[in-house]
Amino acid sequence: MKMLEQYPLYLYLVLLFLVTLVLYRWLTLRKTPSKNLPPSPPKLPIIGNLHQIGPDPHISLGALAQKYGPLMLLKFGSVPVLVVSSADAAREIFKTHDLAFSDRPISNVAKRIFYNERNVGFSRYSEYWRQVKSTCVTQLLSSSRVHSFHNVREEEVALLINKIEFSHSETVNLTDLLGELTRNVVCRVALGRKYEKNHEGISYKRLLEDIMEMLAFSRSIGDFIPFLSWIDWLTGLKGKVEKTVKEVDTFLEAVLRDHPALNNGSANNNFVSILLEIQKGDAGFSIDRECIKSLILDMIAAGTETTSTTLEWIIAALLKNPDIMFKLQSEVREIGKGKPKILEGDLAKMKYLKAVMKESMRLYITAFLVPREARQDVKLMGYDIRSGTQVLINAWAIARDPSLWDNPEEFRPERFLNSPIDYKGLHYEYLPFGAGRRGCPGIHFAMAVNELAVANLVHKFDFELPNGEKLQDLDMTGVTGLSLRRKSPLLVVATPHV
Repeated sequence: MKMLEQYPLYLYLVLLFLVTLVLYRWLTLRKTPSKNLPPSPPKLPIIGNLHQIGPDPHISLGALAQKYGPLMLLKFGSVPVLVVSSADAAREIFKTHDLAFSDRPISNVAKRIFYNERNVGFSRYSEYWRQVKSTCVTQLLSSSRVHSFHNVREEEVALLINKIEFSHSETVNLTDLLGELTRNVVCRVALGRKYEKNHEGISYKRLLEDIMEMLAFSRSIGDFIPFLSWIDWLTGLKGKVEKTVKEVDTFLEAVLRDHPALNNGSANNNFVSILLEIQKGDAGFSIDRECIKSLILDMIAAGTETTSTTLEWIIAALLKNPDIMFKLQSEVREIGKGKPKILEGDLAKMKYLKAVMKESMRLYITAFLVPREARQDVKLMGYDIRSGTQVLINAWAIARDPSLWDNPEEFRPERFLNSPIDYKGLHYEYLPFGAGRRGCPGIHFAMAVNELAVANLVHKFDFELPNGEKLQDLDMTGVTGLSLRRKSPLLVVATPHV
């Protein structure tokens, strides 16, 4: 009875609370200028626009951009995501507002793998990141340093050619051989030697595959919808990550432990040696054991799959276009006439080779640009972008934009002959390596491997498809992972050119 008498008081209190809340929101909105946000597709509760992203995100986002424009604001769970699909917008991000967009979103998986963000690729913007990026650019991946490893590349490409030439099988699996080539080059340059297995019996190839698989899923559901992070346990992602992290650390610890004996006291002949030498000196910042391991892991992860996948797409594109293959072979064989193999000194003369490389990386762009994040509120092309907004540059869509490229779906290397467009991040219609502060520092390294391998393959062999398959039937379907890989292995018949 007493409760019933007091009930009107509860009602008045609730009503007063609601009126106060409405008044507060009204006053707040009056003081805060309305934001001019980019256009957005309709969203669902909790998941936002995640349901609109298919198995090939670059294609899904490209289709949405056709409807909503080159700057489009999505929601991945609770996270605002700006999708950029034009060269003009990319220029604003990479050039005008590069510092404002130089952060990385937190990825729980990448953070765990790379020793709590001690690497370059996935770590947040900080003074530490600036120092280690500078070390990589000046000490590990400069033009002179990359050139110093030319003997490694030439030796490994020669081994590739020998394996194809003396293969006992008529059909050659180029996917496997190109993967082995890049693993061996990266291993020798980064670690000082090839690795099949280490002393603990850990397979380097399998370990690398596990790392690539983890990084392909580096954005777990918990990154976008924190209260659903438990799903990562149910799917087994958490367990796989922990297992991979343990094996990676065991492998890298063995590399560092064995390195002094392996090098016999010599220094500066591979990345581990260089980093250990920097550690002994005064680097001006903390370069401890975990920093060294994370940077080596960065080089291994970034330099292997994307390089071998790029090579595979180039050869597949040449097979699909025999007239272009013939034109390239004519150039390479003329310059290499009388030589048993192409050396790096020959590559500068091969203009059509460079055009073929550029065109393949345009049409079959393999590396998806790692997302950025706004460090502050930014006015971008008239729109208000809030701090913390993630940014996805759809370089695939930009590279196929018909307003920028004539017949963009065609494989035409001639478009790059006598063209100033390059892949170094200064031409925003063409971004295979990204641009700005967060651009890939390994451009020189990747291109040195790619050009030498392709030149020697087309110099030495004539290619055709096995079992009488027609060139027009060659499957050029891609599968999305950490990079855009070919769906099926590249099987060829390689006949030595006389």
